[in-house]
Amino acid sequence: MYATLSDLLFDLFGFQTRLPIQMFGLVMALSFVGAYIVTQSELKRKQANGLLFPIKIQKKINEPIANIDYITTIIIGAFIGFKLLEMLLDYDALVDNPQKFILSAKGSWFGALIGGAYSYYQKKKEADALKGKNPETKEIIVQPFELMGNIVAIAAIGGLLGAKIFHNLENIDQLMADPIGSLLSFSGLTFYGGLIVAAIGILYYTGKKGIPAWHMCDAAAAGLMLSYGTGRLGCHLSGDGDWGIDNLATKPDWLSFLPDWAWAYRYPHNVLSEGIPIPGCEGAHCFQLVNPVFPTALYEAVVCIALFAFLWSIRKRFTIPGTFFLFYLLLNGIERFLIEKIRVNTTYSIFNAHITQAEIISFTFILGAIIGLFLLISKHKKSLA
Repeated sequence: MYATLSDLLFDLFGFQTRLPIQMFGLVMALSFVGAYIVTQSELKRKQANGLLFPIKIQKKINEPIANIDYITTIIIGAFIGFKLLEMLLDYDALVDNPQKFILSAKGSWFGALIGGAYSYYQKKKEADALKGKNPETKEIIVQPFELMGNIVAIAAIGGLLGAKIFHNLENIDQLMADPIGSLLSFSGLTFYGGLIVAAIGILYYTGKKGIPAWHMCDAAAAGLMLSYGTGRLGCHLSGDGDWGIDNLATKPDWLSFLPDWAWAYRYPHNVLSEGIPIPGCEGAHCFQLVNPVFPTALYEAVVCIALFAFLWSIRKRFTIPGTFFLFYLLLNGIERFLIEKIRVNTTYSIFNAHITQAEIISFTFILGAIIGLFLLISKHKKSLA
């Protein structure tokens, strides 16, 4: 496993370099890039087909710089300088634990002074350039796909918040034991929580801009499947705990073409340092699981990337708004519901049955998708009658 990009580079090329880039975070960033490209492409296609239209936005220009703008700019600049200079002065601490370093009170007050002063200087230049200009409101035309930058930002913030909220709801005991650590830690993220909260934020934003909800959902469906698949690849490469239950069974003959680690894996050097020490290993992340487990994150990565390719190939066949997204939801729900049978997860006891949060949500997605498809198709047929 590769907790950091440096670990991967060392394994591939044999040279040692210390970079403060976590493998899981890197792959997640690439997942957002993939979703951005795919969704933007779909928004362009829908506009070319006459399903989406340019958006008129009222934009204020030449407004004078308010005092709150100066204060906000100085605070942000000071914080960046506070952390950035300390990163350079204590690079080892940054590399050893980037999340802890960023969230800690550790920093350089001299850097904060420089950052704040530079930010004030830039804002003052901006204010001077506006002198003598009259404030006015202009109507500008924005294409739907040009909103993707804001959409991705909303998805990232909403996704992180939702993932943390749902994870903590699923692990109340951990939250009660360490509220601050549970809320601020970058570990412990629940995909469905992120999906739900991000979707609410995105649909609210795009709805205010005049993009119909079903068209937005359809445009994002394939990208969501791709980002989930690549994100799970990050889980597997880093060994972040999204693995399966113990797998002590012998690999079946019909899977003889697969390497052994694709059937059962102990996740050596996992990012959680979970399990038992690896003999002869020194440094961080020198642990592996006691027993081999199903590498469920790898299974999900392969399946969901394949499902993305399938969805991408048939997307133009869905002509009723909303049906493509609901079909994605159906596939996603089935995949997640099935994989939960061999995943390690917190369970709820409901009617003497042990059910995971993901099973509840994925079943809801399956049921909702089936009902939604039936209603949308029925409504469409009635409109043609």
